[in-house]
Amino acid sequence: MDMTPPTFIDALSTGTDKIWGLRAIAQALGLSVDTTRRLASKPGVPIYQPAGRYFAVRSELNAWLRSKAG
Repeated sequence: MDMTPPTFIDALSTGTDKIWGLRAIAQALGLSVDTTRRLASKPGVPIYQPAGRYFAVRSELNAWLRSKAG
């Protein structure tokens, strides 16, 4: 049996797939709203703002974080 404790990335992958609002995205990432806003402005970061409201897809954030961890 695998007794490895869950990681932050594993915790992010639970719950509904879409995260709406910058504050909720920041909370999911464990970052401040300002830091999350700066991240959202960078190319390749899976945080979107198509019509004024930010949203992210949890599975895309998970994959992005895993790519940055390696």
